[in-house]
This record gives sequence, structure tokens and C-alpha cells, in this order.
Amino acid sequence: MTKIQVIGGGLAGTEAAWQIAQAGIPVILHEMRPVKTSPAHHSTELAELVCSNSFGAKATDRASGLLHEELRRLNSIIIQTADQYSVPAGGALAVDRGIFSRKLTEILENHPLIELRRNEITEIPKEGIVVLTTGPLTSEKLTQDLQQFTGLEYMSFFDAASPIIVGESIDQEIAFLASRYDRGEAAYLNCPMNKEQYLHFLQELCQAEQAELKDFDRETSKFFEGCLPIEELAQRGEDTMRYGPLKPVGLFDARLGDFKAPENKAKRPYAVVQLRQEDKEGQLWNMVGFQTNLRWGEQKRVFSLIPGLEKAEFVRMGVMHRNTFLNSPELLEATLQFKKRETLLAGGQLIGTEGYTAAIAGGWLGGTNAARLILGLKPLILPETTMMGALFNFISSADAKHFQPMPPNFGIIPQLEKKIRNKQERYGIYRDRSFADLEKLVIGDKNSKLKIQNSK
Repeated sequence: MTKIQVIGGGLAGTEAAWQIAQAGIPVILHEMRPVKTSPAHHSTELAELVCSNSFGAKATDRASGLLHEELRRLNSIIIQTADQYSVPAGGALAVDRGIFSRKLTEILENHPLIELRRNEITEIPKEGIVVLTTGPLTSEKLTQDLQQFTGLEYMSFFDAASPIIVGESIDQEIAFLASRYDRGEAAYLNCPMNKEQYLHFLQELCQAEQAELKDFDRETSKFFEGCLPIEELAQRGEDTMRYGPLKPVGLFDARLGDFKAPENKAKRPYAVVQLRQEDKEGQLWNMVGFQTNLRWGEQKRVFSLIPGLEKAEFVRMGVMHRNTFLNSPELLEATLQFKKRETLLAGGQLIGTEGYTAAIAGGWLGGTNAARLILGLKPLILPETTMMGALFNFISSADAKHFQPMPPNFGIIPQLEKKIRNKQERYGIYRDRSFADLEKLVIGDKNSKLKIQNSK
């Protein structure tokens, strides 16, 4: 049997290759690292998480949690592995990123139908079934070939990763362990600021020197609003950070007394910097919302002004990198096939979805439909009432002139016939409808080789 080729060994490529192999079809997975490195990766493992270690909220009445559960029900290898190697993160699904990536690499390397090739692909293979999952860090040569193939200009935006701090270097006499409103596990370390400390931090952050974006053109690229650098937020006004990643609402140090007691109102922090656990042992902590393009020396100087982080030891500084994505409404069907070539599919952040879990979903559909093509089945279009289906419908039908990456959210789900004002109740109904419609697709094939019925 002819082998399907998957290009790119990130989250989407790993998922796509696994789904193809599980359908009993041989697959070649191309990953350019370590032959060629990227600006953001730190290892050669498959499915490396280059930014946060969190996949978002777990609750199924949240957009990310609904997407997790849809993928879980569709036997996603990424979500299964994330569940297995999760770390405490309050109401979020977060993983020990090192173990997570190593395990997935081992699983794929040992699969008899998966051939892992460490090589850079500079041109789209002209024959056979191909799934492009090169992600936001597609190499320059392949980007040029894609541009020539599509005949359209690329769009790109800047993305950034937050610093990671050694847990022992955090002053826990100042930082306190809590989740917002005490929801879920107390899995965040919180560094409180009074007004004076916050304004001093804000001033220094605004004046800090940024790193030169040597390889990227600012005039033709833009920040993605969902992942703005902390210094960009600081420039937008005194209270922007306090209503964003530094919001103090619902966070209180229990060591100071009862959160609700009127006499403790003055003790409530003016702003709070949250740190999220990176590994099972709690040795590493990620600065939540602190994506940054500051020079490394400036990061150390300015972030050490945060109470509790005066002696912080940084094991990874924040970095900025380019994200590249297709103008999918012009190029792709909801099946993730290219309109110009039905045997060429795409998945992951390259198609203009935002976030880890959405990338996994794109890999799942790209891999599944590649398998369906070789088996002589019609490509699958997921119901728009599912979060996965809504995402792929959006990226294939949005206004091409103003297309920007889209994260999972309930705003893209078809509305209910009867309006429900209560948001939590409404999202719960969206969830139940999604599961019911997804269940109609799943058949009882105990071999689980391709557990999706023909869609037409």
C-alpha cells in the first residue's frame, strides 16, 4: 500500500500520523529537527509544547474543555497522553511537558506503520496523499513553495512564550498558593502587588528595552490579540494588565484571614502575577500571561521587581517568534483538503486555528481524511454543532480579506433555536448537543481502525 506523507512533527503532525497508522495505513512522518532548528523549539522531541504547558480549561462547558472531550471520544493520542501525564493546574489540563513529548516520540517511533524521517522538506511532494502540519514555524523554503503553490500572499503575526522559573527560588513567604475563587485545586502561586509596587513595575516595564526582531518584518506582521506580549499590554494604559493577566479578582492569601470579611478589604491585592506549575514535582513555574519580547537581561531586571520573585532563577526566558498561517477561506475546504488539490490536506496552526487543542483537532481531521481518501471513502465534514466542526467551518468560510487565527469559542457554534440567557446553561446545552451529534458518527468497530462512518 502507498504510504501517506505527513510533514511536520508537532502536535498536529503527531496526531495525524497516529490516526493514519491506526487505520492500518503506512505513513511517513517528516520532522526537520535536529537537521534544521526553529526559533522556538528547545528539543528534538515530537509534539513539543513551545509556549505554555496548558491545554486550557478542562470543564466541558468551556470551549477548550469541550474540544478536549470531543478529541477524547475520538481516540486522540495527544489528549490520551496529556491525561496520563497531567500536572495540577486548577481547572486546566496541563502536562509535564518533558515527559509528555518524550512519551509521544517513543509511541510513534515504535509503531510498526510509522516511519519517522528526520529531514527538512523544502517542497510539497507532487504525488500521493500529503498532510501539511508544519505549524506556525514553517521553514522558509517550504513557505516559499507554499506561496508559489497557492498563488496567495501569506499572513503572519508575532507570538511569544513566557519565562519559566525554578520553584525553590520563589519567595513563598510572599507568594501564596490559590486558584481564582478557590475553584479546583490550589495550583497557582500568586505574587500580590500593592498599588505602589504595581505602578513602579508598570513604569519599568514600559521603559524596558525590547529585543530586535531580526528575522521578522514588523510592518507586514502583527501581534495576535490573544497572545500579546506583556510589555505591549503595559503600553496600553495603567489598568490594562490589571484587567488582563494581572487581575486580582478572586485571589486572596488565606493566611491573612477570611477573604469575604469586610475588615480584610484593604488587604486585597491591587494586582496579582500568577505562576502555573510546569511539572509534576512543582520544580518549575510558568509566568501566566507573561509572553514577552524584552531582552533577556531586561526580563531578569524587571520581573525581579515582582514581590516574591526578587531572587527568581529563570530556567527559560521569554522569546518571540513568527507564526505563519494560510488564508484558509481562500484555500481549504472544511475537510481540510486544498481546493486546488484534493490529495493535499493541512492541519494544525498552519490552517489558522489558535491554541494547542485546536492544532490537535486539525491533525486529527487531516489524518483521518487522508486515511479515508486512500481507503476510497469520502472525506469527513464534522457537524458544525461540535467545537471541531465549528472551527473547521469557520476557517474554510470566513471573510478571506480579514481572516485571522481563531481559537475554540462558543461564538462560532450555531445558535440554539430557543434563546437561553444563562450563559452556563447555554454552554451546557451546546456541549450536550455536540456529544449527541458526535456520537452519531462513531460506530462500534472494536478494532478502532477508523471509527468514523462515511459522512455522505
